[in-house]
Amino acid sequence: MSEPSASNSVLTAAELLVWARTELAMAPTAALDSEVLLCHVLQCNSTRLMTRPEQSVDPVQSQQFMQLIAQRKQGHPVAHLTGQRGFWTLDLQVTPATLIPRPDTELLVELTLSKIKSGMSIADLGTGSGAIALALASERHDVQVIATDISAQALITAKLNAFQNQLQQVSFIRGQWLAAFKAQSLDLIVSNPPYIEDTDPHLGQGDLRFEPRTALASGADGLDDLRVIVSQAAQVLRPGGWLLTEHGYLQSAAVQALFASSGFIEISAHQDFGGRDRVVMAQLPL
Repeated sequence: MSEPSASNSVLTAAELLVWARTELAMAPTAALDSEVLLCHVLQCNSTRLMTRPEQSVDPVQSQQFMQLIAQRKQGHPVAHLTGQRGFWTLDLQVTPATLIPRPDTELLVELTLSKIKSGMSIADLGTGSGAIALALASERHDVQVIATDISAQALITAKLNAFQNQLQQVSFIRGQWLAAFKAQSLDLIVSNPPYIEDTDPHLGQGDLRFEPRTALASGADGLDDLRVIVSQAAQVLRPGGWLLTEHGYLQSAAVQALFASSGFIEISAHQDFGGRDRVVMAQLPL
């Protein structure tokens, strides 16, 4: 379908949305994507679109919206087109250098909060946009949160998100997993590491095509990084410390075995909001 012409008349929000939904008809989230992108251009919320569908849209803004829809049609993630994504109670900036925060990862935040005690030293490994670290810091101001990532570009984004959400108590370290930490220096470690198999066809589909592969894939079975994290965590955690990791929905048994082989106890598996295995957490013996 061709772009609606604005040469003779100014388009309304409703007309633009009808056109956009047709353009994105093959996408299951066509209606939502259209509304989010139009709200981004108009700097408004969805309520305004629902209550004022007849509002006129400036031709320049109409053109901006059409360009965004064209990019979305090509597969570019909405979060990259708007430059932001909501996570927990935060509004976070995201870039192609960071993983786009997913709602399922909020389970990891909930479980981590259940284990936090005042004064703890906590590390979020592979922080990306800072989503997990900043969510924890927003709920607990009485702990030390350290966010790490090997990507300098990701850390820039995470630091910006900390500043914009007024969470400057979070500190940032560039490094690979726990290499920068001393033995028995942390009370809790949390991570959403890469866990997709290198040959998984999903890496070439949908939003994943536009996200950093290093934040997604991890070896032939998807567990290469988790092996390193679990092994290192057994040395870096203090006695009684906790490790929580996200994983793929078919990996729970394998991840639990990794925890057990490194000496963790109180190992438990937890399901995401869709009922799929998503998180394993365990404790080091006292």
